[in-house]
Amino acid sequence: MTVELVVARSAPYEAGRAFGPVGPYERLDGVARFAVDPQAPENAAITDLRLAPPDEDGRVRFEADFVVLRPADPARGSRRLLFQVVNRGRTLALPFSALDVPPPLEITDRIEPGDGFLLRRGWTLGWCGWQWDVVRRPGMLGLVAPRAQLPDRDREGQVLVSFQPHVYATHHGLWHWPLDPPPGLPDHVHTPYRPADVDDPAAVLTVRERPGAPAAEVPRSNWRFARETDGTVVPDDTCVWLTGGFLPGRVYEVRYRPRECPVVGAGLLAVRDFVACLRRGPDGVAGQVDHAFAFGVSQSGRFLRDFLYAGMNVDEAGRTVFDGVMPHVAGARRGEFNQRYGQPSVQHAPSLGHLPPFTDAGILERQRRLGAVPRMFTINTSSEYWRSEASLVHIAGGTDVAPPAEVRAYLFAGCQHGPGVLPPSRSPAMSPWVRPSNLLNTVDYTPLLRAALVNLERWIVDGVEPPPDAVPCLADGTAVERAQVLARFALGGEGAALPRPEDLPTLRHLDLGDRVSEGVVRFPAVAGDPYPCLVSSVDADGNEEAGIRLPDLTVPLAAQTGWNPRRPESGAEGQTVDMLGSGIPLPRATIASRYRDRDHYRELVRREAERLVRARHLLEEDVERVVARAGAAYDAYTSI
Repeated sequence: MTVELVVARSAPYEAGRAFGPVGPYERLDGVARFAVDPQAPENAAITDLRLAPPDEDGRVRFEADFVVLRPADPARGSRRLLFQVVNRGRTLALPFSALDVPPPLEITDRIEPGDGFLLRRGWTLGWCGWQWDVVRRPGMLGLVAPRAQLPDRDREGQVLVSFQPHVYATHHGLWHWPLDPPPGLPDHVHTPYRPADVDDPAAVLTVRERPGAPAAEVPRSNWRFARETDGTVVPDDTCVWLTGGFLPGRVYEVRYRPRECPVVGAGLLAVRDFVACLRRGPDGVAGQVDHAFAFGVSQSGRFLRDFLYAGMNVDEAGRTVFDGVMPHVAGARRGEFNQRYGQPSVQHAPSLGHLPPFTDAGILERQRRLGAVPRMFTINTSSEYWRSEASLVHIAGGTDVAPPAEVRAYLFAGCQHGPGVLPPSRSPAMSPWVRPSNLLNTVDYTPLLRAALVNLERWIVDGVEPPPDAVPCLADGTAVERAQVLARFALGGEGAALPRPEDLPTLRHLDLGDRVSEGVVRFPAVAGDPYPCLVSSVDADGNEEAGIRLPDLTVPLAAQTGWNPRRPESGAEGQTVDMLGSGIPLPRATIASRYRDRDHYRELVRREAERLVRARHLLEEDVERVVARAGAAYDAYTSI
């Protein structure tokens, strides 16, 4: 491999703001240019790489945007590198930082520092584009992927776009995010696959009343590749238009032959080789690096699972890329990150990312054969368990499965997919277009995440064993069926809207038969029986008993869950809003009977926070922040 890092801009980060004893940071923006050997065994797992045109040296070339933050004075750095896998191209805020307000929806190239947790510790941070379909603009890091030249026999493959609107729409983009974008947000952040023939009679649009329901094919005469503007339907090969429009809550899938065939898995190579260059390349962009860590959230965490599944933690020179890897809120799935006609941002369309292996041992199987297995923390919240898959990471065949020696698995109990915010509301800060029924979960798990990184760092650098796994288990009775938990809420009289058990998300066995090989899928896939889905049992207040429990659960003001049903007007009543949880207030009389006043409540929270410090799930420096937030939570919940 060869990597050239071209720095286009170098400037003081945040106008030269000093971050503790490390001082100010420098920000570098540029383009990484890659050249890889398609015949190298280290690259053999990348789908269609050998079908991309090589240069005169036999190398396949591509490029990606990058950003690096490094101490202005290299001598003050910690010689640690954290690479964050960007989520849909955006660098919103510094990972592990405590934020006073959620990042803005508007796309800008500013990276919000928050309290600069990593910078105060001297870490260097890096980001690199890896998605071929991200629209490159300021604040968005994308990848220019090589294009595969398919043999004639392989040009009949299809791409599948699946979406479930929250509001009525006359047309929908051929992309997966954002759905129903609010004013101020671009109508798309992805470049869609354009149909090879907009009039192709073999293109198919189907509709389902609910996920998992039978699909009904829409007559080809009733839809087309177009958009509607001011009542006029105009051709547009980036959108699909339907007579009568798309209804909230219905599930639509459109399949068609695409014009383009990017080598989607080049994103895996870009991450591997960019980090390898930062660690050991001659450019010196990152300074001296002794240890490299990878962090990915949600889609980006699933990317890291696929990265390891493909054995990418060894570069073409046989060197280790990451010492530590932290896939966060990734569940048990992977994604369309190394698939012909893959759409990296797809959530629920059945494809390769929905296939086994699910356990960390299975994910690491190829990497173990190649060597360089990293230390790894697999972290999920209640949302990933209720979305039907996270229990598959550590429960298989009706038995608890211990992770490999290099892995720890944790549940952040009673948390939703992203950190909760105060005061309680029904409007998600990062996705205001969705419509949940209950007040949102308010648990901010950022302090747990910070402690986890420190534990992973100490394990790798100093050999200090991290805290043991903390997940629901069959052996101790804390892993239970979802219906059992909902039955408890139904009897408890909390007055919350509950999802219907039969409408909960379900990960199913897929029958791909002989239609899948070497990263190639022929749609439609046939869904079979559901995989088992187990979640944490709950206590008398409705809060989860397994996992790592913040004071929000052990000194509760509300039942904090990983599920929240859709509001009736958004359609599909009884289904859950993906990734959102509920904060169901305890009765005022219950709160008054447990806590004398605000000061008493804060005192009890402090005791619980100190307990977490002793268990190494909370840093001493974060105790005061947790206690202060508890005061705000007390004020909010006692005023409802």
